[in-house]
Amino acid sequence: MSEIAAKAPTRTRRRLIVSRLVPYLLLQALIVISTILGLRLLQPSDPEDFAVSAFSAREDGATRAVTLPHFTASRHSLADPPLYTGAFTFRRDDAGSGWSVYLPRFSNAVEVAVNGVVVLDSRRDGNANRPDRNTPQIAAIPSSLLRDGGNELTVRLFVWGPLKGFLDTVYVGPDQSLRPAYETRTLLFITLQVVFSAWQSILAVILAIMWLMRRHEPVYGVLAVAMVLGVIQAFLPPPVPPATTSRIAAVLLASAPIESALIVVFGVLFFGWRWPRYGTLLFAPGLIIFAVGLIAGPPMPRILFLLLGIPTVGLCLFLMACVTAAAVVRRQDAASFTIGCAVSIVLTCWVHDMLSVFDIMPNERIFVSRLSYSAMLVAIGAGLTWRFARALNQVDSFAGQLVARVREAEERLKASFAREEERARAAALANERTRLMRDLHDGLGGQLVSIVALSERGHEGATITDAARAALKDLRLVIDSMDDIGGDLMLALGSWRERAAAQLRPHDIALDWRVATPQGLPLHPELRPWHVIQIVRILDEAVTNAVKHAEARHIAVSIETRDDGHGPYGEIIVADDGKGFALAGSCASGSTGQGARGLRNMRSRAARCGAVLDLGSDASGTRVRLQLPQRFPDSDAAAAG
Repeated sequence: MSEIAAKAPTRTRRRLIVSRLVPYLLLQALIVISTILGLRLLQPSDPEDFAVSAFSAREDGATRAVTLPHFTASRHSLADPPLYTGAFTFRRDDAGSGWSVYLPRFSNAVEVAVNGVVVLDSRRDGNANRPDRNTPQIAAIPSSLLRDGGNELTVRLFVWGPLKGFLDTVYVGPDQSLRPAYETRTLLFITLQVVFSAWQSILAVILAIMWLMRRHEPVYGVLAVAMVLGVIQAFLPPPVPPATTSRIAAVLLASAPIESALIVVFGVLFFGWRWPRYGTLLFAPGLIIFAVGLIAGPPMPRILFLLLGIPTVGLCLFLMACVTAAAVVRRQDAASFTIGCAVSIVLTCWVHDMLSVFDIMPNERIFVSRLSYSAMLVAIGAGLTWRFARALNQVDSFAGQLVARVREAEERLKASFAREEERARAAALANERTRLMRDLHDGLGGQLVSIVALSERGHEGATITDAARAALKDLRLVIDSMDDIGGDLMLALGSWRERAAAQLRPHDIALDWRVATPQGLPLHPELRPWHVIQIVRILDEAVTNAVKHAEARHIAVSIETRDDGHGPYGEIIVADDGKGFALAGSCASGSTGQGARGLRNMRSRAARCGAVLDLGSDASGTRVRLQLPQRFPDSDAAAAG
């Protein structure tokens, strides 16, 4: 049963691979057919009315009649190049438009002469001597060289391998008739090549920057190096033999297989696989060509390129096709499909070029693999763009998730803060209620008990009335202290001033009220009702002592804001002109008299508010100074101490 269970997933996996691979291979077959048809349809046409095909070719001392296009038997003919001699007819009636000689294709270089005078030497143009570029040449024929009737046309074909020499049909005629065909070939095989190479160089710079910024992703660096090698091949003209710098040609020949191997490395890394150790053997052919090129002169590097370089390029393209097919089966994404299709196009063009090299396709000495390489660049650029866009989308998604989580955490934090504030507010209210209840119990409660006691003892008249008024006064004091005064203690002191004046009026005692500073006292946002009660009771005690014990006739209240360099603070002074009292005995902690108990209560209340109480008394009167704190405490300062 276990063996059957193990085979079941294997069969399912095979079915999955087949279901993905077969459609992909059919698609690639369709792309191959489309590429072949495209190469047939897009091949430029030349003006056949002006073709000169019948020539006599002198090669290796022998002369024979040939018809262009023609392949020579030589792969190296610089000292005694093949000489093609032909003829064309010129009529003076056609001289008005000017005549030119046009050569669509040749390898490697040509020297064209009309009636024995050279009018074109392609060796002066380095890029024109590369057979893989299909570079056309056109040259104007001076009218002085043209004879009415038959004219001689000679073409020397210089070949330096590794391919055999090739000369396509030569066209001679009016320049305006030949120029469109020349410009079409120039656009296809020169201008587009320059555009794609420029794009390749820009892409190489971008990839190099991406690799420098993301060293942990070598795929960008590998592709950048491959792009640079391609740009070097495109823009560095090979030296024309027998130039002294012929070893540069070996470097250019070695760059093609190395570039192909780098593309395979890129494909493996791009699709997430590890590069195998034996994979470095792909670089061996290119390195061998490079080393031999530095040591030996031509034509050895060209022969090695033909034997090692070109097969390596084909092998790398085949490996790249396998890598992309495996990636399509595994990933089923747009990047795999796009790069796979591009590789199929390049591989088809490479096969086309090989058939042309080995003369299997006659009269097809036209190379398109290098041009089709741009298709792969398009695919790679699209793949990297797609990958970059997907990475940005993932980053945006992740950033969105982070923002959502931060918002959730912020909401939870706000709710927590709200609960804490509510809890703190409830605790503050409870403390405030406790203080007020304690104050009511100590003040109003005691006075009510006193009234009850007086009533039970049979007292009448003024005694009970005074106690009731005192209780009523205390009740008003508590009620007034509950008003919202916005931290402005002057409002509470204004109410106290009215009550104090009413209290002093029956005793014929004058109240002198003086506010020394315009703002009175500083604002205290933290001021609570129980702070107000303590301060007012201190002032009440001072006034009551002046009325009951000091026999004062005048009481002065001074309010002022002071600042001794540590910040502003309020100061309240109550002074009377009474007889005073013995201060030391009254304030002693061990004293038990009513006056001493009242003074201790005043100090205790001041300490609970964080204020400082100073008391001075002599024969000229008593002076009570209350220095308010810069900030009133949240809790009972005396209890906390």
